[in-house]
Amino acid sequence: MNIRLMQRLRAALLALSACAALAGPAAAETVTFGTDWKAEAEHGGYYQAIATGIYQKYGLEVALRQGGPQVNHAQLLAAGVLDFNLAPNSFGPLNYIREAIPMVAVAALFQKDPSVLIAHPGQGNDSFPALKGKPIMISGDTRTGSWLFLKQKFGYTDDQIRTYTFSVAPFLVDPKAIQQGYLSSEPYTIEQQGVHPVVLLIADAGYASYGSIIEASEKLAREKPDLVQRFVDASIEGWYSYLYGDPGPGNTLIKKDNPEMTDELIAYGIAKIKEYGIVDSGDSKTTGIGAMTEARWKEFFTTMATAGLYPADLDYRKAFTPQFVNKKVGMRP
Repeated sequence: MNIRLMQRLRAALLALSACAALAGPAAAETVTFGTDWKAEAEHGGYYQAIATGIYQKYGLEVALRQGGPQVNHAQLLAAGVLDFNLAPNSFGPLNYIREAIPMVAVAALFQKDPSVLIAHPGQGNDSFPALKGKPIMISGDTRTGSWLFLKQKFGYTDDQIRTYTFSVAPFLVDPKAIQQGYLSSEPYTIEQQGVHPVVLLIADAGYASYGSIIEASEKLAREKPDLVQRFVDASIEGWYSYLYGDPGPGNTLIKKDNPEMTDELIAYGIAKIKEYGIVDSGDSKTTGIGAMTEARWKEFFTTMATAGLYPADLDYRKAFTPQFVNKKVGMRP
């Protein structure tokens, strides 16, 4: 190649580089994402990914919508209003399949469902077997949820059920009381009243439900797998940053979206998430946060099908895909 031709090539490359610099970075793709409740520590990784620019690093502009008691993000996902949605447990994806709605779970950010049973200390109610035959305050949703597992595993019966009013007041006035709860919520409220309750995480008894499950339409997963992969990867990195880095940026956005959230309650939530391995335990320790396995889904489905909640011939495999997880994204050495 002669010298003059080489000079022309260099000039052309410099011109292309200059044009690229003037054009700036490619515009980020906007995606809508609905959470399963009002902003709290349990959503910390997603808020962290927004606050620290992790989603932007993956070419995404995420419009996060908080959930709440009057919000049905599952319907909005099915209607195409949302691109991604959080299911609080493994029932959500299976319910879609039962109703022949083409949605799919693409990642499980919680390896453990944070559902708990709560009892007073010093009453002999410090294990799941000890609660057999005793009155327990639970909601209608729990009766068709984790209660079905407890009946099979420990022999609980429906005549134990008492109405749960979503208040800890009845619990506080009765030392024999036992009630349902959420790991980072009711125990905190009870502790603020001077009682340090017995907290039994149902997941630690073998309850196989995942939590904080990212759902998308089958169409999106099929037609835009790169977009789904980038959203999942960025969310995973957000959780690593939130749990093992400085959670301050994410917490600031949580409090902005939910002014009722306090620094103390957020700190309590983070501590419990770490203590109980809600996000990072089990399979996530070897394949990364967000891990899902067919064996785990099969175990959960079999339990619920045995209880009569789902037909035994339901193709549970359609409820999830491991395509986007188990890749060790964001894992530390």
